[in-house]
Amino acid sequence: MRALLVANPAATTTSARTRDVLTHALASEMKLEAASTEYRGHARDLGRRAAHEGFDLVVALGGDGTVNEVVNGLLHDGPDPDRLPKLAVVPGGSTNVFARALGLPNDAVEATGALLDALRERRERTVGLGLAAGTPGTEDESVPARWFTFCAGFGFDAGVVGRVEQQRERGKRSTHALYVRQLLRQFLEEPNRRQGTVTLERPGADPVTDLVLSIVCNTSPWTYLGNRPLYASPEASFDTALDVLGLDRLSTPAVARYATQLLTSTPERGPHGKHAVSLHDLTDFTLHSKVPLPFQMDGDHLGLRTSVRFTGVRRALRVIV
Repeated sequence: MRALLVANPAATTTSARTRDVLTHALASEMKLEAASTEYRGHARDLGRRAAHEGFDLVVALGGDGTVNEVVNGLLHDGPDPDRLPKLAVVPGGSTNVFARALGLPNDAVEATGALLDALRERRERTVGLGLAAGTPGTEDESVPARWFTFCAGFGFDAGVVGRVEQQRERGKRSTHALYVRQLLRQFLEEPNRRQGTVTLERPGADPVTDLVLSIVCNTSPWTYLGNRPLYASPEASFDTALDVLGLDRLSTPAVARYATQLLTSTPERGPHGKHAVSLHDLTDFTLHSKVPLPFQMDGDHLGLRTSVRFTGVRRALRVIV
């Protein structure tokens, strides 16, 4: 098997020594070429090269951002599970939602052992992915399409992600406490939390209007708080299209209620109530906003948008599990 290891040297939870050990373990089982990322977007370029040069497997060693870039490189010319290299993930970030949603260990060494076992036993699955692009006829129509593996957010939660990224650029470590602090600051400064500006449009259905928060899920859980999984859309799955959780109010009582529901959510029940909208298995829909809002995909803040078109693509990529 010809494999490319794409390692992020800035990954939060792996050291250079750990990466060397993992590289040697993988090289003992396959014809391995290793590359370390050197700039933003480098993992995407390496994934694209692997697809064009006919590698059998790409191993992403890093967090969800590294995985997202590799996936976008692999699918640069579109999904083709039977032709494209398979993807394997060794978690090295602070949260590792995609790897954990696949059922992989959250420890890099344990995940490498599980990966080698899966390769020997030929265990794999074909997963669906989400695709987000600029909406034709809007000021964002020229925004290129981009794939995401587990979630996207338009509005409030994307603002939190943006604040966290700003703090990390100032040297702060990515911790769950950091996310909680930035969530509180976003809540206090959110100008649209009592009357949302987002409208969800989908074929054959009435629009859903005045959303403050809109979370698009490709799988469940949505994220993790330490070891606790949080289920924004419990029915979301790699085997279906996309799910959406929308909230049309973020008053103090509403935030307290829905935050509690998230913290106590289960695979059977997520946030619910008169200000919550849950939609399941959507293939095509668009989110429009009256004002520019923050947008994030797989925990990566992508700036401000006024309109995003989403597509749920079933059976997009083969993954080693």
